[in-house]
Amino acid sequence: MEYFADLHVHIGQAKNQPVKITASRSLTLDNIYDYCINKKGIDIVGIVDCASPLVLEEIQEQLNNEKLIPMPGGGARYEDKLTIVFGAEIETTEPKGVAHSIAFFPFYEQIKDFSSIMAGYITNIYLSSQKARLCAKDLIKIVQSLGGVLIPAHVFTPFKSFYGSCYDRLSHAFEDELDNVISVELGLSADTDFADTISELATRSYLTNSDAHSLEKIAREYNKMNLQFPDFENIISALKGLDNNYIVSNYGLDPKLGKYHRTFCPTCNYVAHENFPVVKCPKCDNESVTLGVFDRIAVIADYNAPIHPENRPIYHYQVPLEFIPGIGKKTIEKLILHFGTEMNVIHNANRDQLIEVVGEHIAINIMLAREGKLNLQAGGGGIYGKVLD
Repeated sequence: MEYFADLHVHIGQAKNQPVKITASRSLTLDNIYDYCINKKGIDIVGIVDCASPLVLEEIQEQLNNEKLIPMPGGGARYEDKLTIVFGAEIETTEPKGVAHSIAFFPFYEQIKDFSSIMAGYITNIYLSSQKARLCAKDLIKIVQSLGGVLIPAHVFTPFKSFYGSCYDRLSHAFEDELDNVISVELGLSADTDFADTISELATRSYLTNSDAHSLEKIAREYNKMNLQFPDFENIISALKGLDNNYIVSNYGLDPKLGKYHRTFCPTCNYVAHENFPVVKCPKCDNESVTLGVFDRIAVIADYNAPIHPENRPIYHYQVPLEFIPGIGKKTIEKLILHFGTEMNVIHNANRDQLIEVVGEHIAINIMLAREGKLNLQAGGGGIYGKVLD
């Protein structure tokens, strides 16, 4: 059976205290469950701040009162509609900077043990994504010893990522542990074509997740998975392509919409648009630029054009409703009220049905977004790209 999964969602607060400082306080466990089911149409969600004792306490309460039901194969089930995967985003210390990874665990007891261990490496374990005093190679050993899986997060972004700010190759970070890295998260400014210019990624699956810091951002990127059952064991099998579990397709932003797609010059606010990698500002000659994902990958790529493995899933360019011209919060609410979830709007509603609800102009834009035919202006330097009406 096919399921939609977003495995990177943050918690803004738990037990009335902040967890992810930069996330909306509306990102609570209960709100995430409700939003995934009733607004977005997501079937599996990865909560990536479960190492915080505040979040652990809330999860324990929900397990005790059976709001969450543990699954024998790992994960927990909410109202038999949503699978929750326990995760923790960790910032490791590398020679040239810091990099983010997500540790996923099948059971509550394991993520709780992980939190206790990481408290010895992190100054404030109560907050999300805090810097740990260990490197990625050491982290993956800890994660595996507890039965978990470590996935490098948003691997190409210029800040706090392996390829973007620390290494030219994952093998330099993980060394003899590289074979235990079964998947990487692409991030908002990259896609399969970009990633498959790097040879060491050919044997790894790709995840497209939202890295949501607000409820509205949930499922701006997501994955469609074919699973025998929506639990941790089958999800990990899908990342490995085993036992008839697999990723059917990745749904992600067109990289141009990502806020780090092209090189940005902070001196003159120039965003690169050239068809070649820009490593120095062509406008003011400043060399202290924020290197864009497009530009960074072009510099470190093994191939001039992508070489896709035979089993690589198709990558669908996804334009979230909020990016589409003419669509605001009220229009989104109207569409969800009529079609049930954003997934139904984006994937299933036909042109005539959309016209009936929001008129021809917006309906055409939604159809063009579905077909990947919208005109886009590239983002860079922390500013998202945009759709040109």
